[in-house]
Amino acid sequence: MLRDITLGQYYQAESVIHRLDPRVKLAGTLLFIISLFFFKNFIGYLIAAMFLLLVIRLSHVPFRFMVRGMRAVLFLLLLTVVFNLFLTPGEPLFTLWKLTITKEGLRMAVNMAVRLSLLVVGSSVMTLTTTPNNLTDGMEKGLRPLKVFRIPVHEVAMMMSIALRFIPILMEETDKIMKAQIARGADFESGNIIKRARALVPLLVPLFISAFRRANDLAMAMEARCYRGGDGRTKMKPLIYKKRDRIAYVCILIYLTAGIWLGRLQLPAIG
Repeated sequence: MLRDITLGQYYQAESVIHRLDPRVKLAGTLLFIISLFFFKNFIGYLIAAMFLLLVIRLSHVPFRFMVRGMRAVLFLLLLTVVFNLFLTPGEPLFTLWKLTITKEGLRMAVNMAVRLSLLVVGSSVMTLTTTPNNLTDGMEKGLRPLKVFRIPVHEVAMMMSIALRFIPILMEETDKIMKAQIARGADFESGNIIKRARALVPLLVPLFISAFRRANDLAMAMEARCYRGGDGRTKMKPLIYKKRDRIAYVCILIYLTAGIWLGRLQLPAIG
């Protein structure tokens, strides 16, 4: 399952999505996620899915690799569906023992499952097609107006970028430690939830030690290079909007207009 986490990974490819300005991808991802909460029927989700499939196609990232990240949130997805299915009051459809499935609960469960799936895959598109350095520059540029309120924009963007970059590193480290523990006789699969949680203790301790060591090494490396934040720093490759970026903004605007308008019509609803 650790290898199924795609958040923070970058997939090298030559595509128009990879060449887009990171500010376009950040804004597009944010607007795409926000739009998912405006839909009130299946037409809106269908438009969102078609738009997302088109972006994945243009990114040249294999679809199988793109949706692989869904396995990491499968438990959360199932938990959300079960809670909405059995705990939402409304018109009863049928009863399983003491649990009643309602019409409203079924709609809410499908609604949340589709939303969460599109949200995870949509967020993966941004990280898989944007390098951590470009992501940092895009965040810093996009959050620049917050400097008026004395918010350290550069430092915030740097922390978020480092956190994203450390995700695949820590996942790889966890995989190595787990394999070493299994070779020594550790069992992470058998037993109930409590036994599995206890079995993870020998895994978490060296993982935390490794994480703190990597963080300390990174801090020392930044100090050795006289890093002092964003004041007075220049960019080797400054971000400049190009024609393709403006076209991308227009496409996002068209998607938002069509998706929200059609997604809020009084049609057979799913949520």
